[in-house]
Amino acid sequence: MDSVSVNKFRDNLKSFVEKVVEEHQPLKVTRRNGEDFVVVSAEDWEREQETLYILQNDSLMQQIAESIATHNQNQGYSPTDEELDALFGI
Repeated sequence: MDSVSVNKFRDNLKSFVEKVVEEHQPLKVTRRNGEDFVVVSAEDWEREQETLYILQNDSLMQQIAESIATHNQNQGYSPTDEELDALFGI
C-alpha cells in the first residue's frame, strides 16, 4: 500500500483520489500528530464489506466448504443437454 503525508494528500487531493478509484489500490495517509487513515474507493469498500459478511457467516462458510468438498470428489452439478441448450440459446 502506498503512503503519503496528509499535507501532500491535501495538496494533490484530486489526483490521489482518481488514482485510488482507477487502480483499486488503497492509500495510507499519515499524520504527524494523530492516527493515520486509509482512503479506498466506495466500490472496493463495499466488496470488502461483503467479504467480511461471508467470512463471519457460519452458514455460508459451511455451504462453501461443502461445495468445495463435493467439487473435489467430482460430485458437482452437471447440467443436462437440455439445460445447456437453454443456457446457450440453442
